[in-house]
Amino acid sequence: MPRTKKAIAPPPPEFRTVRGTGQMLLAGVDGRSNMARRFREITAEIETDLGGDLTEAQRQLTARAATLAMWCEERETELALGQDFDAQAYATISNAMRRLLSDLGLERRSRDVTPPTLGEYLNAKAQANDG
Repeated sequence: MPRTKKAIAPPPPEFRTVRGTGQMLLAGVDGRSNMARRFREITAEIETDLGGDLTEAQRQLTARAATLAMWCEERETELALGQDFDAQAYATISNAMRRLLSDLGLERRSRDVTPPTLGEYLNAKAQANDG
């Protein structure tokens, strides 16, 4: 009979890294900088589109997609200013970003905010106490 692995609980908050607690998004970057603020905007919008309450894997993909989106935005500004523009690099990064977003799901998802009935609540509490 195959053994199933038991999920490992995340460490308690006092043992998490500053990044793991969400207090810092980018190591060594002033959170007030335009880059950090834009990063937070993009990640927050993607999380909202996905209905919130993301898994760690989804948060990691969201961060990578936000980084690529910022890179593309910088190249678009350079193009608008008449500076050199590497269309091949832009296309490569745009496609990588599209694949990440596709993995996350491009359509907006609604989040169920319906409160549980009293019976559902009591059943959930009973199951939690039995486990």
